[in-house]
Amino acid sequence: MTEAGAEQDRLLTPRFLLVVSCGLFYFLALAMMTPVLPHYVEDSLGAGSVAVGVAVGAFAVGAITLRLYAGKLGDRSGRRVLIIGGAVIVGASTLVYGVVHALWWLVLMRVVTGFGEAGFFVGAATMITDLSPVERRGEAISYWSVAVYGGLSFGPALGEFLRGTSRFTLTFVVSAALAFTAALVGLFTVEVPRTTTEAPSAHLLHRAAIMPGTVLFLGLIPLAGFTAFMPLYASDELHISSGPIFVIYGVLILAVRIFGARVPDRLGGRNAGAIALTFAGLGIGIIAAIPTVVGLIAGTAVFGVGMSFMYPALLLLALAGVSDADRASVVGTFSSFFDGSQGLGALVCGAVVAVSGNRGAFTTGAITAAIGFVLLRVRTS
Repeated sequence: MTEAGAEQDRLLTPRFLLVVSCGLFYFLALAMMTPVLPHYVEDSLGAGSVAVGVAVGAFAVGAITLRLYAGKLGDRSGRRVLIIGGAVIVGASTLVYGVVHALWWLVLMRVVTGFGEAGFFVGAATMITDLSPVERRGEAISYWSVAVYGGLSFGPALGEFLRGTSRFTLTFVVSAALAFTAALVGLFTVEVPRTTTEAPSAHLLHRAAIMPGTVLFLGLIPLAGFTAFMPLYASDELHISSGPIFVIYGVLILAVRIFGARVPDRLGGRNAGAIALTFAGLGIGIIAAIPTVVGLIAGTAVFGVGMSFMYPALLLLALAGVSDADRASVVGTFSSFFDGSQGLGALVCGAVVAVSGNRGAFTTGAITAAIGFVLLRVRTS
């Protein structure tokens, strides 16, 4: 192989690692809110479980509203503007979460945060695929998700530590600072030249992403239930902090994503996705069925294995055969299903919890993961 060819096949280049670093700061900022918001809604605002679901899910409303348009903007104007602008919006909105002490204000600002999320994620995730050789795209997505789950590993624990018993304002300020840091790092990212002469698709929803996205929607409802109600389940019923559970979950995913990064490329998106759904459904089912600390830890471990493969596998499936001209649109369409799962999933799980208790959210997740598995095997090829 020539020196030029070797350079072209490199994956972990400085430009690639810069985008991953940018993402790590960003997802730390988001993940800090995971255990903090449910307690803020219940303890500070005096609202119940349905309100928790509304506050958590409002983020997805904003993200879904803008996600598809962000994909179109990314294909026409580049990825960098989405990375920088999205991080700034997330930081600014998070900074003012507690300015007005009311649920309606929190919900409104969560919608705005979702707008920023739509831009940042589409821009950064698309730039990652731009920077990767086609035959290593699944591996690239796995390494990119190290930033996502690096944030999930340490963000919630940091949020719990800073919150203490009632230091909500401090956690909002630190989260905003991390988002602004992501925007600063984003200033140093560089667009990847695109050689295609094709015009971007005129459709708002890209067809290539619809079926894989639907499977993702079903497979990630367990995550919505886990992130929204596991903190309350851990503290109210098991009398432990949720911070260490999130650390176990995130560190496990980091390990699987790093050491199993090539699995989606080798097995193919469909087979790797089936494995992911199986483990996700089984893990969240264990948490629902065994109401002990041991059950929570064991279920979280199994659940984490499933989550570690799900997004890379299904995005790889969605991107198969897609041209450079439409890549951001595919990422935007596909990731909108992620937002939908977290928004609608949080609302559905919140309604179930209001009737059956916190474990009802986990049972709901196990059922939707099973439906997603069947759909993947029957409707994709």
